[in-house]
Amino acid sequence: MARTRRFHTFHPVADWEDALVTGSGTLGALVHSTAERISLTLCHERLFLPAAEPLPAPRTARILTELRSLLRSGRSRDAAVRIAEFAAAEHPGYADTRWIDPLVGAAVLSLEPDEPGTGPVLRTCDPGSGLVGEHLPDGTAHRVFASRPDDAVVAELRSPRGLSGRLRLGLLPEPVPVPVRVRARADRDRLSLRVDFPARPAGSLPGYTVDCAVSARGGAVRCEDGELVLSDVALLRLAVRIGTDRPGGPAAAPRARVTGFDGALRRHRRVHGELMDRFRLRLGGPAPDAPGEELLAGGPTPELVSRLVDAGRYVTVSACGELPPTLQGVWSGTYDPPWRSGYTFDGNLFSAVAALHTTGTPELMVPVFDLLEGMAGDLRENARRLYGCRGLLLPAHASTSGRHHHFGPEWCLTCWTAGAAWAARLYWDHYSHTRDRDFLRRRAWPFLREAALFHEDFVTEEGFVPSYSPENTPADGDGQAAVNATMDVAAVRDLCRNLVRTHRILGEPGARRWAALAARLPGYRIAPGGELAEWAGPAGPVAQEERHAHRHASHLYPLWYEPDPVFAAPRWRAAAVRAVRARLAWWRGQEADEMAFGLVQLGLAAARLGLAEEAHETVSLLAARYWRPTLVPTHNRGALFNTDIGGGFPAVVAAMLLGSTEGRTDLLPALPRAWPEGRVEGLRGRGGVVVDRLEWSGGQAEAELRSVEPRTVLVGLPGGTRCRVAVNPGKAAVLRFRAFPERSCRSASKNSD
Repeated sequence: MARTRRFHTFHPVADWEDALVTGSGTLGALVHSTAERISLTLCHERLFLPAAEPLPAPRTARILTELRSLLRSGRSRDAAVRIAEFAAAEHPGYADTRWIDPLVGAAVLSLEPDEPGTGPVLRTCDPGSGLVGEHLPDGTAHRVFASRPDDAVVAELRSPRGLSGRLRLGLLPEPVPVPVRVRARADRDRLSLRVDFPARPAGSLPGYTVDCAVSARGGAVRCEDGELVLSDVALLRLAVRIGTDRPGGPAAAPRARVTGFDGALRRHRRVHGELMDRFRLRLGGPAPDAPGEELLAGGPTPELVSRLVDAGRYVTVSACGELPPTLQGVWSGTYDPPWRSGYTFDGNLFSAVAALHTTGTPELMVPVFDLLEGMAGDLRENARRLYGCRGLLLPAHASTSGRHHHFGPEWCLTCWTAGAAWAARLYWDHYSHTRDRDFLRRRAWPFLREAALFHEDFVTEEGFVPSYSPENTPADGDGQAAVNATMDVAAVRDLCRNLVRTHRILGEPGARRWAALAARLPGYRIAPGGELAEWAGPAGPVAQEERHAHRHASHLYPLWYEPDPVFAAPRWRAAAVRAVRARLAWWRGQEADEMAFGLVQLGLAAARLGLAEEAHETVSLLAARYWRPTLVPTHNRGALFNTDIGGGFPAVVAAMLLGSTEGRTDLLPALPRAWPEGRVEGLRGRGGVVVDRLEWSGGQAEAELRSVEPRTVLVGLPGGTRCRVAVNPGKAAVLRFRAFPERSCRSASKNSD
């Protein structure tokens, strides 16, 4: 399916948030030039500013009985205040909210011409190669990409009249909020920075080094005041490497080297492009060759949806390195990013990586597991100190440590205990998509077991006390601390099911233990309005009534992945449908514009329920509200550079085209009327199913299926038709069926040659 992924924009740059992005996973560059200055903000995935000591979690296990008593009597805010008061008495550092170390930019590389031009800048991005370019009004042009194989940001600049101006490498243009020592060096062929943090907390980042190799053809280059002065340079090539120290001490300084630009780009394209090319989508006709601002202004057409799926995957692929994407991927142009960037486990991170399995890049999920396992010691301490339990307790926010210490009288995040159970679902999904039994035994099973150990100790006869539905407050309550949040119930039910399956697959005894834990959990609840309740049980005299005017949709967790079997019953399915529609009604309002990944949560639930039009509405709202003309996503409508829906948007679209559980694959489960024709290549489902091709037009559809291991799969088709299909890694099984089956429903299958 040949289709260019390139796009362009003339949208003017106000600051770094208007940047085009390129990234290698480890390194990133924000490209945000104006007619007066070429600017590249350089970033590294491990550059978390050492801003505060990561205190251990407070020992609130000592007051757990008291907290439970307060919650049983409906005194939610009093419970949260008690946690904060106890913690402040234990350590003065808890008197104020403890924020994580923020992800920050390393440096800005800029070229300021002697004779700046005026007018619009043409800015282009090719997601297939990771190449970003800008064309200034005076004819100056540059190309930039962050190379995976070379571990460098590579740039090439040229001008028909010669490049003349000052080339600088310096810190971000705002005060550094911590003590810093900077040593800059300039030679004719090199600019470098050494940045140290002399007053850093113990165990945090000592410093980092930025090294920029310079190669000029024609003209002259001289050093002056720590900068390079260019005169009539015909061609300028730059290569930048960044080295971050480890907490134990300084690392060896990186040394950048300039090589041929096109050759380096080909090397990178083979790696980056192969990741991008594993999945291709076309909805409707060819996307118009219009600037990003015009594409967005045209509304959520099928063609725009295809473009945004590409753009979202590009951002996510570019931000997955040794670490997973933060709130801002691998990029930051400030020392004070919103919520300190980092990893927000109560929603954001798991949205950013939501499409990695379904769009064929499972190896990019491994950094999530590396991050979690690297924090395991802190996660065990969280469980012990906060609740006196074994196992793992994942915090809501983290960056350089896994310590759970972000809380307060209102945002009582230590009451959220579902994080490790949610992460365990990603471990199970990784096995289910890849069928890697070695991963299941060595990595997934130990994590699932420790996540369940916590709840084996924590769950009482009343269920989850305390509990927390991020970040909502019951309509009849006075605080966010709660009892039996539906998310907690659903995540731990899911964890127990997957543990039982893991024991059976590996042939290990002990599955009954986790079935017994599942039997101890409270059930779901249907609210008086008929919708699935966000809190499964009351907190004493407080009923914990629904509040639909909220950005999260955490109570729909049991529908985001493999639906909880209870929702096969008509009564529970109807309650889930009402819950989706109630929350979606709020999002339609003009006041509902913050936290785009809440729409991802709604869209995934709608797709799993087969609600094609509701799922399409979430996609339309995401497409219309949360992208800059650079096709980089935002957190709020038109504001806050953020990569959450870079993964979430493709995940919803993929879920509308393919649904999967361990034993069943559903083709076009939520295909909306607005997409009468399309083609997708490279969808992947649970059970190791691969959809090499799925296309539909004129009401007819055809799919080619295979599997990473031989098996028979139950395939669901639109309209309720089901058939069993033998799939294997070799020949593809071909299915033909009706895409919109209310007209008729017929299917046929054969093996393709």
